Amino acid sequence: MSGTTVALRALTLVPEGDEVVVGDPETGTFVTVPAVGGVVISALRRGATTDEAAAEAEAFAGEPVDVPAFVEVLTELGFVDDRSGEEREAVRTAPIQVRRWMGGVSQRLARPFFGPVAWIVYAACALFCTGVFVASPSLVPQPAQDAFLLGDIGLSALLLVPFALASTALHECGHWLAARAIGVRSRFGIDRRMMLLVFETDLTQVWTVPRRQRYGPLLGGLAVDVVVLGLLLSGRLLIQAGLWTPPPPVDAVLAVWVYVNLTGFLWQCMIFLRTDLYAVLANALGCRDLWRVKSLMLRRAFGRLTPGQAEELAQASPADRRAGRWFRWVWLAGFAGVLGWFAFFLLPVIVTVLQWTVAGLALGPLTGRFWYSLLCAALLLSPQTLAAALAVKEYARRLRTRRRAA
Repeated sequence: MSGTTVALRALTLVPEGDEVVVGDPETGTFVTVPAVGGVVISALRRGATTDEAAAEAEAFAGEPVDVPAFVEVLTELGFVDDRSGEEREAVRTAPIQVRRWMGGVSQRLARPFFGPVAWIVYAACALFCTGVFVASPSLVPQPAQDAFLLGDIGLSALLLVPFALASTALHECGHWLAARAIGVRSRFGIDRRMMLLVFETDLTQVWTVPRRQRYGPLLGGLAVDVVVLGLLLSGRLLIQAGLWTPPPPVDAVLAVWVYVNLTGFLWQCMIFLRTDLYAVLANALGCRDLWRVKSLMLRRAFGRLTPGQAEELAQASPADRRAGRWFRWVWLAGFAGVLGWFAFFLLPVIVTVLQWTVAGLALGPLTGRFWYSLLCAALLLSPQTLAAALAVKEYARRLRTRRRAA
């Protein structure tokens, strides 16, 4: 390989302190390498030979650099252009995910929605919503009441699905639009968090921009949420004050949407899960794979760390190890937070629906109410069924990996 040129794919290089984040935006593969690795890649991209790149790297590092070995690593990562003409598929980051990165809206059109003035507006909306809940506790969602739009419990529960889908769609579009505001693309997928099915936006390509520019896409979903929540609460305040007298169903619709929106918003605030604020935390601390390091440190704390995992932990970035020392315990304590969130927002709805379903099924299969109850229950349990299927698929994949490693 000495004295030869190496054709690389359209890689991006983003300096991060003493390291460089290098990646392929098309596949969504990003890794961190020492700064001298960035020097080698920059030289190779200019068309320099491996010898010339080695000379530049030695001048930068003050010692010889094994460029051929580094090129082999780049090849294993898929960063070397094999000139096969085949389009590489993006790395899947969720069990169910679209393949292509989505652009569409131009950066110029999206930028004003996530500029300094816009973020001031979003912050004001957040303060307004907090103030409304403090000043008017009656507007805080009461799930056992506000979640049911109609007198028919089954139909009301089913109507929660389109409300939840609309709220989720707006949230994810906020991520996507904020990503477009800094000129990067994203894609959508379906994953699970514990026992819940979640929709997510793959923002891997934010690694192509400096760290300070990543906060917009990471917080874009919450920005949309607080605007929607502010509008909904404004409508309910006007009705409560007698300044607006719409038909009764309007206030019921607003109450349902406030419940759905606030439930999702608070979920994203749980940093001990892989939520929006977790991503913000990891970015602020300069972490590379805090989630994995957290798991390894917990295994070490409980005496279950294998020699291979110990070596992996030793090679983790210092930022991940520093944050992992306390984040692992935050993650453990977070189970209580999830249970509290579940008990307040979801359990009352589940109990009400179960009581209604059991009452319907008790009438027997010769009644229409029996089959109606059964159909509603099946439709309502379909997301949890899919989440369970994804969990089984994930467990099977890990089992196959362990068997191959053995």
